[in-house]
Amino acid sequence: MTIRPDNFYAEKYGLTPTHSEVLAALPKLEVGKALDLGCGQGRNSLFLNQHGFDVTGWDSNPQSLERLNSIIQEENLQNIRTELCDLNQVRFNGGYQFVLSTVVMMFLQPETIPQLIADMQASTVKYGYNLIVAAMSTDDYPNSQGFPFTFQSGELSHYYRNWHIVKYNEDVGELHRRDENGNRIKYRFATLLAQKASY
Repeated sequence: MTIRPDNFYAEKYGLTPTHSEVLAALPKLEVGKALDLGCGQGRNSLFLNQHGFDVTGWDSNPQSLERLNSIIQEENLQNIRTELCDLNQVRFNGGYQFVLSTVVMMFLQPETIPQLIADMQASTVKYGYNLIVAAMSTDDYPNSQGFPFTFQSGELSHYYRNWHIVKYNEDVGELHRRDENGNRIKYRFATLLAQKASY
């Protein structure tokens, strides 16, 4: 098997780079099954597969999945599959070592979130991890883009109060979208990496 640099797929296929929080989480993770909720064109799915994970990627955009599937086919990748899936509608379970959702939840309907997070938690094996990065709406950085859902301060960490929270912050970050002056739009993001506790 050829050892490729971590940015191989992003550079070869012009994808957005792997999310920085996925890169940061990798050393803590035990290789196993991973579920990427809202995988897009596969920036995180391809990276995890490259590091030995058996990856399932779900997204509601057929064009994004078509792009990802063409990369999977062209590179003859094993242990990575995709599914067209509306996260507003899906219920799921499973035995995943790592369930992630980066910059996706703000596009979902608010009533979806509690059940989606409950399914993420239930689908994670003991000592496995969840990673969530999603936009917030705060007084200093309000929801200027009209996202259907944004986390309030402390809301995401509360969902994981019975887990071991490895990392949690509500730092300012940038969307890939730009404002009318060409500057990337800033939001606070709820960022959480949590490990399922032993009970």
